[in-house]
Amino acid sequence: MTIEHRLNQLRSQLQKAAYAYYVLDNPIMEDSVYDKLYRELEGLEKEYPLLITPDSPTQRVGDRPAAQFVSVKHNIPLYSLENAFDFEELQQWEQKWQRALEGETPEHSGYVCELKIDGSAIALTYEDGLLVRGATRGDGVTGEEITQNIRTIRTIPLRLNLDNPPPRVEVRGEAFLPLDTFEEINQEREKAGENLFANPRNAAAGTLRQLDSRIVAERKLDFFAYTLHIPDAEGFELPTTQWEALEFLQNMGFRVNPNRDLCVDLQAVQDYFDSWDEERKKLPYLTDGAVVKLNDFSLQQELGFTQKFPRWAIALKYAAEEAPTVVKDIIVNVGRTGAVTPMAVMEPVQLAGTTVQRATLHNEDRVKELDIRLGDTVVIRKAGEIIPEVLRVLPELRPAATEPYEMPTTCPECGSTLIRPQGEAVLRCVNSSCPAILRGSLVHWASRNALDIQGLGEKNVILLLEHNLVNSIADIYNLTVEEIMALPRMGQRSAEKLVAAIAASKSQDYARVIYGLGIRFVGKVNAEILTQNFPTLDKLQTATFAKLQGVYGIGEEIAQSVVDWFRVEANQQLIAALQNAGLTFEATQTAPVQTNSSIAGKTFVITGTLPTLKRSEAADKIKAAGGKVTSSVSKKTDYLLAGENAGSKLEKARTLGVTELDEAQFFELLSSTTA
Repeated sequence: MTIEHRLNQLRSQLQKAAYAYYVLDNPIMEDSVYDKLYRELEGLEKEYPLLITPDSPTQRVGDRPAAQFVSVKHNIPLYSLENAFDFEELQQWEQKWQRALEGETPEHSGYVCELKIDGSAIALTYEDGLLVRGATRGDGVTGEEITQNIRTIRTIPLRLNLDNPPPRVEVRGEAFLPLDTFEEINQEREKAGENLFANPRNAAAGTLRQLDSRIVAERKLDFFAYTLHIPDAEGFELPTTQWEALEFLQNMGFRVNPNRDLCVDLQAVQDYFDSWDEERKKLPYLTDGAVVKLNDFSLQQELGFTQKFPRWAIALKYAAEEAPTVVKDIIVNVGRTGAVTPMAVMEPVQLAGTTVQRATLHNEDRVKELDIRLGDTVVIRKAGEIIPEVLRVLPELRPAATEPYEMPTTCPECGSTLIRPQGEAVLRCVNSSCPAILRGSLVHWASRNALDIQGLGEKNVILLLEHNLVNSIADIYNLTVEEIMALPRMGQRSAEKLVAAIAASKSQDYARVIYGLGIRFVGKVNAEILTQNFPTLDKLQTATFAKLQGVYGIGEEIAQSVVDWFRVEANQQLIAALQNAGLTFEATQTAPVQTNSSIAGKTFVITGTLPTLKRSEAADKIKAAGGKVTSSVSKKTDYLLAGENAGSKLEKARTLGVTELDEAQFFELLSSTTA
């Protein structure tokens, strides 16, 4: 798998998970899994800054609010928290905030540790002591206005317990469902034949978004306050520490979690965290970690925020859980590239607060290594996978007379013989007409980074295929409003919007089209490199392996894949049909770059955190001046633009004698000209 492929995979899965969680109230991924995937994405983007995309989950604070509620802008953004998973990462965080003070090592009044409640963050606004607005977190900047629902939560005061309250008070906290209430709700839903909530967090988020506040009142949400802000505090004696703020919130009438502690140092923080590892399971609500904050407000203010996180706080999270269950069946899924992935279907089991029924077995080699069989008791975990994985089999619990599972020899979707390419661990279907491959290809074609066709998600793709309306990507451009209206659950307005979105996709640029074709190993960045170097389809499809491989950034694997793809007759027919439909297969002309810049023709690598520029902004400036940006240091690298925490790339650049630049030197070079 290429780096671009993995990055795209991570972004896609994280975006789907965020959308399901924040917008649909229907989580598809457990928190610890999301955290691990996010950290993997963050690490890869640090290593390959040129591959960062504006729509990456790392480039935004949160996710958009649900459309059916009135959106409101938060007076003060609700930032998310950076995560740590062990003491070493906690120490790294402490070193990072200390470095941010530019060498100062001020005394501080310790850390406040609070249990991280597994609920839904909300923002409350009080004016002259009265509750005037309640809102969900949303994307951290904009949330949904849910004041009527907030008023039903009895642990949220409608009037502050202050004789002379400030003009405005902002309070933040976590709404949650106690575990016994959650169980009662699910029992009632089961009796009514409704889908069960997967976990208390999901139930809390779904409850807050109920349009009928009477339902919210019946569900008895609870609330813990954890921070406040008073913008106009003249004449008021305000807390100067987080510890005092929690006491102040309690005095104002809020419920504050009693299981908090004031810790003198990180070892005390770790002791607090460890002490709750088992004790938390006895609590009447769920918690997945501890929130650690610098106690001193003046120090918090001095440190401030990054684009996404407060520098003065971090979430220390407990490890993902493992759980045993029994294998009921083993099935295989066929993906867009024809890859056949085995899956274990299991007895439902609770894992880290969610119900799990399926787990990946990865590939044929992993199946043989596990020696997994029907009826086996297995241990599954959620740690770094998109879905749970089978960690190990417990052979001592195996039923008698079981047989080792054998991977299929034919595709379950089309019946074609499966092959295993040399050097790969994955079985593949190579029938380009396979329904599974076509389904995946259509979803990929319509995805955001490709043709970005709103409304053509997997559910609608399946509908089109089931009703034989499309047999190739090009067929979507022949769809009519009448044909789409005839599909289940598709009205005229939806059909018109989908047809309009499909028509609009014809104007997408050449690079998006090449990426959308799904050529193996060709990610979004590769597609841009290819179209820049081969600005017309004729030049690209007639390019030799040697010529493709000679392009900087296009390796042997990608070059061979492109050559092979264009040799297939069915792919040539697809290209012809897309051209007839009016899609663009030629790069648009761009204004020539300034060739008198000292940067023109030079190759840069960007690493670390720059003082004022994002890496993507620096890359844009280099490209605009005629330079190139690559992700790895080599003998061809002219300059290394290095910021804080530069890491291994800086060491390699020094070994190779590459010229190093800091941001100030970069700006100086940018403004200079060659003789």
